Formats: sequence, structure tokens, C-alpha cells
Amino acid sequence: MAFSLETLDGRIAERASASPDESYTAKLVRDGVDRCARKFGEEAVEAIVAAVSRDHAGLTAEAADVLYHLLVLLKAADLPLAAVLAELERRTNQSGLAEKASRTS
Repeated sequence: MAFSLETLDGRIAERASASPDESYTAKLVRDGVDRCARKFGEEAVEAIVAAVSRDHAGLTAEAADVLYHLLVLLKAADLPLAAVLAELERRTNQSGLAEKASRTS
């Protein structure tokens, strides 16, 4: 079985139910959505810095951190990854420009 976002999401769910004294993931989830959102934002900024610096190894590591922290944020917000994937699937049924134009600001 290939590693996937679903695999990572499952591991996060397992670790979130552990003791916060033994699991960083459990500690983040226990600390709530605000803390998880801040961590996600920090990692996103670090990914941006690596990208504009043309640091491929750094971007690889930071992108992994972004994906992990996004999934932890979704867990803390009680939003299933499946809902996000369904939204992405819905959006792929039209052009990106048409989808963006259909959004209300």
C-alpha cells in the first residue's frame, strides 16, 4: 500500500487519541484549533521562504510539515479529510478560472 494523505490522516487520528504527554499530535489537538492554525501558518510561511529561496530540500521538508499540520488542524476542527477531498473533486469538474469566478467574496 502506497503512502497517502489518507494514511497520514489515519496515523494522526491514532496519535490524537494518545496521551498529550506521549504524543505531539495529541498535544496539538488538545491545545485546540487556534494553536493548530498558528502552527499551520508558521509551517506555510517556512514553505514559502524555502520556495522563493529555491531550496528544494527545504521545500520538501516544509511541504511535509504543511501537510501534517493541515491534517492536524482538520482533526482539531473536526473536519474530515474526506470532506476536503470531496470539495477538491467537485472543483475539478470545471475549469479553475470558472470555479474561481463562481466564488462570492
